Amino acid sequence: MTLSELARGLAPPKAFVDASLNAPAVAAISLTSGVPAPEALPVEAIAKASAALWSDPAAATAALQYSQGQGLPRLREWIAAREGVDPARIVLTNGGMHGLTLAVLTVVERGATVAVDDPVFPGFLWALEVATTRILPVPVRADGFDVEHLAARLAAGEHIAAAYTVPDFHNPAQVSLSAAKRAELMRLAERHGFYVLVDDPYRELRFAGRDQGTAAFHDSDRAIHVNSFTKTLGPGWRVGWLVLPEHLVAPVTGLRGRLDVHTSSVTQAIVERLVTADDRWYDDLVGAAAALYRERARVLAGALREQLPGAFAIDEPEGGLFLWPRLTDDRLDPAALCRRAAAAGVLYQPGVSFAADRTRPSPSERHLRFAYSDRTPAELVEAVGRLASVF
Repeated sequence: MTLSELARGLAPPKAFVDASLNAPAVAAISLTSGVPAPEALPVEAIAKASAALWSDPAAATAALQYSQGQGLPRLREWIAAREGVDPARIVLTNGGMHGLTLAVLTVVERGATVAVDDPVFPGFLWALEVATTRILPVPVRADGFDVEHLAARLAAGEHIAAAYTVPDFHNPAQVSLSAAKRAELMRLAERHGFYVLVDDPYRELRFAGRDQGTAAFHDSDRAIHVNSFTKTLGPGWRVGWLVLPEHLVAPVTGLRGRLDVHTSSVTQAIVERLVTADDRWYDDLVGAAAALYRERARVLAGALREQLPGAFAIDEPEGGLFLWPRLTDDRLDPAALCRRAAAAGVLYQPGVSFAADRTRPSPSERHLRFAYSDRTPAELVEAVGRLASVF
């Protein structure tokens, strides 16, 4: 049996994917995965929407057939209205990772260089492997992706095919890209001819601060905006979307015609019924989820300050699912702490898992990433207690 060069070259799963997707020990409190809280998922509404679909013979029959490569028109129209774009620019995907992979396959030539967040969401590097492993790490600052750093590298002669960033409630660094930087990043892309891959699954989950907007991305023909229902309706749906420049719609839909043809007609139909049945339903859903996560973020940050005073530099998140505290004592070994914490029954992602370039020391190594979304306040306090016991 032989394998293609691409299949042979894919990196094996590392600690990040093991910790995120594998079931932890029963007694452990896992703060590893940015998944929705079970109580934030609309199980009852999903049951009603599903029952309504299957009780409508015409709709059920349509849902069991092939559908358009771009996605169901009514669902695309609903998404386009929220995004403030023409529905013709929306392409439905099988979740966010599928959207990222389609974007990479469309605009990144094999072996090209792509600028990425540092720290970076490792899942993007996995998606990027279908085209290239050449990356240009760009630091993530308090106001997001360091556009000035990228501009300096480009001025020095660096060439890139694309730049990747998580602009809202960054995974893992929890920060958001400022409005000024969004505009400047797009000006830079238009000047140098690269695309910006905007990974934005946390945008709806704001519970403090001011929205920095999406107009800079949507008004440019150099941005591919990736989003999904993963963090609001649940990752099991595998339904997401791309907001594309008009000139990329045909290439993307043509490409997916050679891959998966279209997103499941059944799941699209149920999601469509959920979000279009009531004008306020989805806003109320995400508003309640954001309030839940605000409380959990507050409890976790408060427990760290109370039980481990001075041990961490902590910035309060304004939204999303993650806390990214930094160890203040440089004498402490983060890897040893992670092992001791796991032995005590608390699991989290060490910051080194998010370093874009693992071949050299990274500031990320002094950080820990705690995902607080699916843990109760009592569990968060207990997790910090266990961490404190081995600190």
